[in-house]
Amino acid sequence: MGIEILIGLVVFLVVVGFFIYFITIYNSLVRLKNDIDKAWSNIDVLLKQRHDELPKLIETCKGYMQYEQATLQKVVEARNAYSQASTVGQKAQADNLITAALKSLFALSESYPDLKANNNFMQLQKRISELEERIADRREFFNDDVNTYNIRIQQLPDVFVAKMLSLQRRDLFKVTEEDRRDVEVKLTQ
Repeated sequence: MGIEILIGLVVFLVVVGFFIYFITIYNSLVRLKNDIDKAWSNIDVLLKQRHDELPKLIETCKGYMQYEQATLQKVVEARNAYSQASTVGQKAQADNLITAALKSLFALSESYPDLKANNNFMQLQKRISELEERIADRREFFNDDVNTYNIRIQQLPDVFVAKMLSLQRRDLFKVTEEDRRDVEVKLTQ
């Protein structure tokens, strides 16, 4: 009778230990998943702020850059792409379009001394540049969280819990090939 109780107690403790271990893995994976969502939300807030600044920047530039309508149009199209984006992937693509369009716009502004001297333009350029830096920082946090999550759902024993929960690999925030190229400035004056 004493040995049966001891075996029963050991089995009970193993089951309880396994259950606690499962809960610990489950909770840490849920935390990572929510950290990714939070990191993306932080990026999304900054993208929205940048998105809201773009009409002011475009209006400021219009009077000075009559010959650069194609560049201004790219900024408008990129802003519209962001407005229509609904998924993280679509918003990331739209963000890449806006970043490329802004690079071109700021590079072209160097050729317009009156525009560069315009106080509104300088303030908007500074504000957007600050937002770009903050977005870059948030992308780094997002990618760190995604990388940790992706590693965890592929490692033993977390992989078993991840499969039971149908957790899928997440994509890192990546720069497009276009963003890696130098900005080409064409002056048509």
